[in-house]
Amino acid sequence: MNLHPQFIGQNGAEEYAILPIKEFRALTEVLEDYQDIKNLRSAKRAEATQKSTSLPDVISELDLR
Repeated sequence: MNLHPQFIGQNGAEEYAILPIKEFRALTEVLEDYQDIKNLRSAKRAEATQKSTSLPDVISELDLR
């Protein structure tokens, strides 16, 4: 992804960066995807030691056949 920021300074120092809206939206999507992946990995780690039930067992327990 290529970004084309415009920097705005104050008192000789860069303080703000402005991106074209298309680049901003693309960057936002990438960051949201990254956060989703982090959340998924965290949930998988948290559930790694939890007891699970297979789909066939659930179907049998609920008498769905």
